[in-house]
Amino acid sequence: MSAQDNCLSLIKYLLFVFNLFFFVLGSLIFCFGIWILVDKTSFVSFVGLSFMPLQIWSKALAISGILTMGLALLGCVGALKELRCLLGLYFGILLLLFVTQITLGILISTQRIRLVRRVKDIVQKTIHNYHANPEETAAEESWDYVQFQLRCCGWNSPQDWLGVSSLRSNASEGYRLPCSCYNSSATNDSAIFFKIPLPQSSRLRPQARPEHSPDLCVVPANSYTYPEGCAQSLQKWLHNNLISIVGICLGVGLLELSFMTLSIFLCRNLDHVYGRLARYH
Repeated sequence: MSAQDNCLSLIKYLLFVFNLFFFVLGSLIFCFGIWILVDKTSFVSFVGLSFMPLQIWSKALAISGILTMGLALLGCVGALKELRCLLGLYFGILLLLFVTQITLGILISTQRIRLVRRVKDIVQKTIHNYHANPEETAAEESWDYVQFQLRCCGWNSPQDWLGVSSLRSNASEGYRLPCSCYNSSATNDSAIFFKIPLPQSSRLRPQARPEHSPDLCVVPANSYTYPEGCAQSLQKWLHNNLISIVGICLGVGLLELSFMTLSIFLCRNLDHVYGRLARYH
């Protein structure tokens, strides 16, 4: 066996092993998404979060898993069976993904101000319509989750919530805010607020902590809430994690380039293999 044959065999099995790994990874992602979709109660108990729009996340995970499995299967079969059509299709899909990612990066970079304005409009609309329609709470639950995770309240400040009609209360009661705005680390006295259960929140576990629910909390004015708006918190999070985000994007891009290089090299050099087999016959 010549050195070229050895090189082709090495590339063939490298491509097969790497794609087999991603096929297994896609299967796990798909199963995880199906688990969330079918058995929400167990997942909620496992992660301790009860107000995430689980149906949206589960469908996104399931679709991502299926796409990963399909692409990895193309690479596995194309490399193992040395099928040029499958290798070419595999290369084309990877190239399309790579170009799409580059385009998205350019658009986000050049349209950053418009994107921020659009996100602000969506968030402010969500805040303004908070609990206005008990049947549609996915956006509200997502925003509650953002506030809880980033430890912030409102888009610009907690004052964003004061004009919401569904949260108005008597001045003697204090302000009504989502429980995700409540800063539990500010005090250990749980008597300074109380929860107002909402009809659509009846699915929550009885032992759920206040910061883990979309219920409303009555808190003293300007006290025990996160003082910072989520716009500032999001900017800080992006600034602190910029290196990690860029590193992940570069890693994914290099991985795609590597797979594209291996697949097109194997596809182009199959002529050598086919020509040698034709001479033997």
